[in-house]
Amino acid sequence: MAVPKGKVSRQRRDKRRSSTWKLTAPNLVKCPNCGELVKPHHACKNCGLYNGRTVLKVEESK
Repeated sequence: MAVPKGKVSRQRRDKRRSSTWKLTAPNLVKCPNCGELVKPHHACKNCGLYNGRTVLKVEESK
């Protein structure tokens, strides 16, 4: 039968349960056209531009 080899200390247990391993928030860059913050290598949702050309149709808000 599977039995733990020895007691796991509180420090070791808490290190495992801590959130230090979680990923960081994604970086944001400014859109060269409108200045909106967007994820790198993604089309801008504000102006629809990606890599210097329009890839999304964005309606103008009144």
